[in-house]
Amino acid sequence: MKPLGIRLHRRGGWWTWVACAWVLGVITLGAEPLKFRVATYNVANYILQEGTGRPVKTEESREQVCRALELLRPDVLALQEMGGAEAVEELRRRLAARGLDYPWWEIASGWDTNIQVALLSRFPIVSRRSHTNESYLLNGRRLHVSRGILEVDLQVGESYRFTMFVVHLKSRRPVGVADQADMRLEEARIVRAKIEERLTRQPGINLLIAGDFNDVKNSRPVRTIQGTGRFRLTDTRPAEQNGDTVGPVRPRSDPPRIVWTHFYEAEDSYSRVDYIMLSPGMTPEWLPEETYVLAYPNWGLASDHRPIVATFVAEDR
Repeated sequence: MKPLGIRLHRRGGWWTWVACAWVLGVITLGAEPLKFRVATYNVANYILQEGTGRPVKTEESREQVCRALELLRPDVLALQEMGGAEAVEELRRRLAARGLDYPWWEIASGWDTNIQVALLSRFPIVSRRSHTNESYLLNGRRLHVSRGILEVDLQVGESYRFTMFVVHLKSRRPVGVADQADMRLEEARIVRAKIEERLTRQPGINLLIAGDFNDVKNSRPVRTIQGTGRFRLTDTRPAEQNGDTVGPVRPRSDPPRIVWTHFYEAEDSYSRVDYIMLSPGMTPEWLPEETYVLAYPNWGLASDHRPIVATFVAEDR
């Protein structure tokens, strides 16, 4: 079938213009809106060089990371525990060999110089505002945020733009300088303050935060980032696509789904510590039915985390 061609002429009367406008309207209404996927993945020490105090990522583990991402095929990818720009470039090359090209990328360093947060994108990064030297007072001591807070603006198509934060809060491993839970809460407060700043200035902004919060949904750090009131973020709560349809067992509770993202070997426990949260302005574009935790064989070879993905339509609603 030949493509439909429409030529508008000055002659023919007003009805010609009305007819052509109607046809163009039908074509526009019939077009499928652009969809895009955002994923987050803690890739567990994607480190290439010895001497960091962390293990070098094996070839088998790096390949398994790529297999997971090949299954997800995200358009925008938030990464945690990347071992510098060299590791980001190496991962980009591996993914490109599998048909996943990410021409735009960003990395944010923090006080921990061994691992960083990063972002890969098919879409242009039109603004970069990453925060790499944040600090806070705790029990009279000045402490620095362990990992950088990555912040960028992304342009999806011609008319849709969103702000994205990538974070990796303090782990639950004990440290000598302070209580790990208190440190994580202070980091969460800094992140929330930056989100509040953006939303106060532009209440309807499309904003997304993704990453490893290192805590469960009812913890103070997670509740702090989510916030309250008119700027409360929506927790997308990705789950396995395994056919579960049972509703909530109690009023105002979440339905029972398999949502864990992290395996903690020392306790033999599984919990959800990786999140994608949305501003009120971006929530209407979210497609819950295309949002999930990736379940695939031998996931533990890649990382002790499983990746999650959320899908959106690229039009303000």
